[in-house]
Amino acid sequence: MRVTIFGSGYVGLVTGACLADAGNHVVCVDVDPLKIDMLKRGEIPIHEPGLDTMIKRNFEAGRLRFTLDAKEGVDHGLFQLIAVGTPPDEDGSADLRHVLTVARTIGEHMNEYKVVMTKSTVPVGTADKVKVAVGDSLKKRGASIEYDTVSNPEFLKEGAAIADFMKPDRVVIGTDNPRTAELLRTLYEPFTRNHDRMIVMDVRSAELTKYAANAMLATKISFMNELANLAERFGADIEKVRIGIGSDPRIGYSFIYPGLGYGGSCFPKDVQALARSAHEVSYDASILKAVEAVNQRQKQVLFGKMLKHFGSMAGKTLAVWGLAFKPNTDDMREAPSRVLIDALLAAGAKVQAYDPVAMPECEKLYAGKPGIRFCKSADAALEGADALAIITEWQEFRSPDFTNIKKTLRAPVIFDGRNLYDPGLMAREGIQYYAIGRGLTVGQPRL
Repeated sequence: MRVTIFGSGYVGLVTGACLADAGNHVVCVDVDPLKIDMLKRGEIPIHEPGLDTMIKRNFEAGRLRFTLDAKEGVDHGLFQLIAVGTPPDEDGSADLRHVLTVARTIGEHMNEYKVVMTKSTVPVGTADKVKVAVGDSLKKRGASIEYDTVSNPEFLKEGAAIADFMKPDRVVIGTDNPRTAELLRTLYEPFTRNHDRMIVMDVRSAELTKYAANAMLATKISFMNELANLAERFGADIEKVRIGIGSDPRIGYSFIYPGLGYGGSCFPKDVQALARSAHEVSYDASILKAVEAVNQRQKQVLFGKMLKHFGSMAGKTLAVWGLAFKPNTDDMREAPSRVLIDALLAAGAKVQAYDPVAMPECEKLYAGKPGIRFCKSADAALEGADALAIITEWQEFRSPDFTNIKKTLRAPVIFDGRNLYDPGLMAREGIQYYAIGRGLTVGQPRL
């Protein structure tokens, strides 16, 4: 089948590569000439395991093309997927300018029936606006061409996006036209062959499903962090509590790991956008507001522990392991590391940072800013540091050489924002260990 995707960012590239890998002919359209040139050279502007080889394979096979020419894209595909960014406005609402610009562009160039699909995460009612935008462009041309608008939200986890697309938990289709649903069933059939995971519903319900899913997962994270803060004050261990409640199948173990709060391109933006959408229909979404408030507070927790330990951060040097908001990505958007680094620099401390993947992205963010140094390895970041802070749970941080850590740091102190280590082991190693929700700090007496 012939598919056009507007937007060659994270969602657009993963979607395009996976659809092409199933034998479809895909054209990705973007307005950034540097990005298009990069993709044509086989270079990928994001980090996603396996994506570079998949794009290269399908580009060389002629199933995947990249272009700046919007008309070429509209002419190519029966399916016109809108996968452009919807950044938050100052009030938290989603900015739909790029989505509606693409919709108008499709209307300007289409000459036959098209299925116009929103892949971007958008507020409820956006498909109606897309339909109007396409129709207005056709009307200006004096053209009468049939088209359908569909909501087809993505459910891709950064770091595991290819597996999520190739073997999805569900494919949500929002449409009021049974014929369109059958066309999409054919498009997605290679990915749902073992079990029909396609869920067809009305357009507005599909739009809300995406926001609801991300808001629910964000709620679990914030609730667990709230419990972790309580556990710390009660002298309980949140990791034992996590196992105790996760064993209940009604709760499960997913997304109940305490830490430094959620980040990335989805959860922060989507929780804020859904709360803003609620406000626009005169509803006070108090739980959503609390989820966001707890998350913002949680990002400050590790810095608060450092202040209590050192008294003042002025003149201190912190080794920071992990910069991306989660492992297996270079995404620094809303990352907890940024909150910590900003607080440390503002307090007069120095930062020696390391991340296996996200260093180039972080270097862009802190270009020219004094007080931060990027190191070539985790061990190099330790040299001359007063303590170690662990922000992202990369695999290589899970079983380090603690003897080397003690020898290299000025003092054996670890601030662990991801609860990677066993407090008993830290005590035996003679390391003062601050974790999240683990009762007494190892090496510290009960006050």
